[in-house]
Amino acid sequence: MLTLLPSPIGNIEDITVRSLRALEEAQILLCEDTRVAKKLLKLLEERHYLSHNIEKIISFHSHNEAKFISSLEPSFFDRKVVYMSDAGMPCISDPGASLVDYCQKQGIEYTVLPGPTAFATAYAASGFMDGRFVFYGFLPHKGAERTERLEKLLAQPYSIILYEAPHRLEKLLAQLDAIAPERVIFAAKELSKKHESFFKGCAGELAERIRGPLLKGEWVVVISPAEKEAKGREIGVKDIEMLDLPPKQKAKLLAKVTGMSVKECYERVLPKKK
Repeated sequence: MLTLLPSPIGNIEDITVRSLRALEEAQILLCEDTRVAKKLLKLLEERHYLSHNIEKIISFHSHNEAKFISSLEPSFFDRKVVYMSDAGMPCISDPGASLVDYCQKQGIEYTVLPGPTAFATAYAASGFMDGRFVFYGFLPHKGAERTERLEKLLAQPYSIILYEAPHRLEKLLAQLDAIAPERVIFAAKELSKKHESFFKGCAGELAERIRGPLLKGEWVVVISPAEKEAKGREIGVKDIEMLDLPPKQKAKLLAKVTGMSVKECYERVLPKKK
């Protein structure tokens, strides 16, 4: 069996009871970075009295997942296998989807434990009230592809959520200031950690406020949706009847609006005989 296990995005206290139990029962642990995984296990042993009997800790990341999947045998999952992300939810800007796909195709039992997710936490903290958003993750790092992707996202009628590295946050704010200076931006750094910080304002304002040491840390950026264009009132039957148009044209318009035949509508708009 495979269990996908989210790990705390910062605060070790966010580990769940189910996650601790899954680690205690695990025989094989797949993880992005074995050093990070061993450090987390050590912290859980010290602070949450985790007692585990993991036989193997195996590296599984974006650079080796294709090779790893191709070498798998279904019998690998006869044991209790846990895939744990470095931070946050597996399959969300992290590996894991290929393991799920393999299990689905091979008929192998799997489960996904709920847990900390940075983009959902940031959206809840943003104060945006539309209730709908598009989560994209990391933009392309550079070039025309990055600008083109950002422009397409900004055309969406929803809030946009991005992840950004500290050394590219300045570039992102500069791009947003050039493309959509009127948008409200919510930027959250180091969620759930000691130096968690929130910033809200237009991109130009945030660029002035977030400088130097403040740039350090992992960022989640939430961009307000584009303002909706005012929609005109839908045209109705009475509106069409009042138009200064020949009867035949009125009849065709009425037919499209009402679903009646053109002949019926034509008879309806003909001037009444005295």
